[in-house]
Amino acid sequence: MQKLNLGCGFDIKEGYTNLDVVDYGGNLIHDLNSFPYPFEESTFDEIYCSHILEHINNFHNVITEIYRILKPGGTLIVYAPFFLNTKYFGEPDHKIPFSIRTFDNYEYIENRKLKFYEKWKLNHRTNYRGKASFEVIEKKFITSHFALLSWMDFIINIEPVIYERFFAGIFSPEEVFFKLKAVKK
Repeated sequence: MQKLNLGCGFDIKEGYTNLDVVDYGGNLIHDLNSFPYPFEESTFDEIYCSHILEHINNFHNVITEIYRILKPGGTLIVYAPFFLNTKYFGEPDHKIPFSIRTFDNYEYIENRKLKFYEKWKLNHRTNYRGKASFEVIEKKFITSHFALLSWMDFIINIEPVIYERFFAGIFSPEEVFFKLKAVKK
C-alpha cells in the first residue's frame, strides 16, 4: 500500500513517503506549489494532509494534483484549522480558509439524495470544471483536543453545516477533518 504524507514537517511517518518543501530529515523535498509533483498518475492509496493545505497558494491546483496522484478509490485525509478559530487567523502564513464545506465543489454527489443547499451548490460550483471528484466518507468538526471539551464534537456534528452557519461564531471548533475517496471513472 502506497501512502503519502504531504507537507510532513517534522511528522515523518513510518510506511509513508514523506514530502515537504524543506528537509526535515527523512523526507523528499518538493515545493507543493510547483506542479507536477514528482509522482506518476494514480500512485497512492492514501494521501495524508495534516495542517498543510491552508498554507498553499492555489487550492484548486493542489487538489487537482492530489487527485491525479491518488489511485481510483484512494483516500485523502485532511486536517485543517477552522477559519473562525485562532488556529487559523492567528498564523500569518495561512492563506486558504477551511470550513465544513471546503470540499463541496469537488464532492461526487451522484450516488445519493441531495439536501437543499447541495442542490443549489451543484449549479454554482467553483471548481473550474476540473476533473477532481471525491466521495465524502466523513467530514466533521473537531471542537478541541482537550478532553474536557471534546464531548461537544457529537453535538456540533449532528448537522455541521447548520452549526457552522448559525453557531460557529459563538463557539468556534478548532479544526475540520475530511476523509475523502477519489472517484475516477
